Amino acid sequence: MFLDAIRVKIRDEGFVRNKAVYVALAILADGTKEILGLWIELTEGAKFWLRVMNELKSRGCQDVLIAVVDGLKGFPEAITAVFPQTIVQTCIVHLIRHSLEFVSYKDRKPVMPALRAIYRARDAEAGLKALEAFEEGYWGQKYPAISQSWRRNWEHVVPFFAFPEGVRRIIYTTNAIEALNSKLRRSPSSSASGSSTNEPAPRTEFLTVPYSAPKWIKPEQICGPMIEPDRRLKWWIRPAQQTLSTSAICQMMCRERYSRG
Repeated sequence: MFLDAIRVKIRDEGFVRNKAVYVALAILADGTKEILGLWIELTEGAKFWLRVMNELKSRGCQDVLIAVVDGLKGFPEAITAVFPQTIVQTCIVHLIRHSLEFVSYKDRKPVMPALRAIYRARDAEAGLKALEAFEEGYWGQKYPAISQSWRRNWEHVVPFFAFPEGVRRIIYTTNAIEALNSKLRRSPSSSASGSSTNEPAPRTEFLTVPYSAPKWIKPEQICGPMIEPDRRLKWWIRPAQQTLSTSAICQMMCRERYSRG
């Protein structure tokens, strides 16, 4: 499941206000994508995401295998409070953007290869060594806030290391939801001449979805060699160069998770 919130302009009681549209996009067991809901709130916060999680559970969502989120504080805790077995993956792209906020513009290009060595490592152990090397190196000494940020989020950075390269490309970022977000930003309710109140806005946003859906609802196909997992994902030991679809991956995760419970 990919979870994100975007800021859009919505006319509310005669004023144009910036509001947060919460989006929940799921990849189902057969590999297809489905929007589970859109919610509008004044700001984005972990407390409202907790309400979203509770609503999804009350509507029949029994479990979430992997949740891909941005770096919002308290977001992982809001998810695991409702779905305790969920693996929460922090969006690496968001983390990189946050890291570059500490870097002067002229240094951003040479800093990127050093960061790339961390998230492109073969496994979690190699990634941690790359982070330590960055921390002790020139850029880590010049911008210590970068390594501090990665260490604070490391618990939710490492899950994607247990997956093959094809899966990593999907879950290491919230890009799967960005195409939908761009459509929602261009919807009539997102403009100053849009809906007169907040109430019709969700309907307008939902009407935007059917026109954009054919471009991104197709099942994801994941190909690539398998790698050794960490202990939490023991099911991932498979012969090298095997090719799997999203559906097969979801089925394997379900079997492993529920065979233990």
